[in-house]
Amino acid sequence: MTTTTAPARGFVPDLRRLLHAREAGVFAALVLLFLLGVVLSPGFASSDNLLSVGQQISQIGIMAVGATFVIVNGEIDLSVGSVYALSAICTGMAISDGLAWPLAALIGLAVGSLAGLLNGLAVVLLGVPSFIVTLGTLSVYRGVALLISDGAPISLNNGMPGVAEFSLLGQGRLFGVVPMQFVIFAVVAAIGVVLLSRSRLGFNSYAVGGNQEAARLVGINVKRVKLSAFVLSGFTAALAGVLGLSFLSYVQGVTGSGLELTVISAVIIGGAALFGGSGTVWGTVIGVTFIGLLQNILNIKGISSFWQTVVTGLVIVAAVAADTWQRRRKTRA
Repeated sequence: MTTTTAPARGFVPDLRRLLHAREAGVFAALVLLFLLGVVLSPGFASSDNLLSVGQQISQIGIMAVGATFVIVNGEIDLSVGSVYALSAICTGMAISDGLAWPLAALIGLAVGSLAGLLNGLAVVLLGVPSFIVTLGTLSVYRGVALLISDGAPISLNNGMPGVAEFSLLGQGRLFGVVPMQFVIFAVVAAIGVVLLSRSRLGFNSYAVGGNQEAARLVGINVKRVKLSAFVLSGFTAALAGVLGLSFLSYVQGVTGSGLELTVISAVIIGGAALFGGSGTVWGTVIGVTFIGLLQNILNIKGISSFWQTVVTGLVIVAAVAADTWQRRRKTRA
């Protein structure tokens, strides 16, 4: 009898934790959305369409992984769309000037990381709320991108040295099937899962986001943790920008406008609390996928892009409302 009852006692709590996980509801909604897509369009579940969705969500997904760390810390980064454009323009200008594409890509990544560092320094040293800081740098980085490019678009062509190889990052397919952008997204997400759930940075991020003063009292370097999160956000925005340039071979100063809203939406829909202390990269991946499938279904049905914006906004409001309700329920309990 003992050998049969012991596993049951272990299984029930595990099942209960699974059912009460923040990501469980989002995942259930994702499954329902997928089934709805199958019902509405026979071609929705085809491998070609799903791979296309995977490619479309990759850049947003990469940016959202970095943004997850910032939001878990109880902060927000509104500048990621501008960092995306600035990094892509720096990379494109370097390639156009004849620099080898790997070095040009590193310059773009360094620019994005520096932008994230400046955001973090303004938050932790000046004590200015991250919403205000990144709202300002959203315009600053966008302005710098327009200034250094003189407002003109940057186009790459295969006649330039290394452009054909560089284009494989965004346009190539692994084994001729899986988009390289999606492969890179998967790698970034896997690294993000490990960092947030298995590393000291992740543990400290949850502590800082949950109660900053308590985290400081137990010896956590709050400033360093927040700086790391902003640098990571800048780096992932830059990586997405480099991939965007590789995919389109084109960038201009206004590229990436509004991306910050989609990125933050994906993280919140994925179960992260807007005020910090909770959230997972797995949840963010689910949130990104949810947005991608929703937009794909609306496109298949020929729904206007204006209505798509309305629907996405309603989903965000519903996600935040659900998070607020859950917090109040826990407080009453």
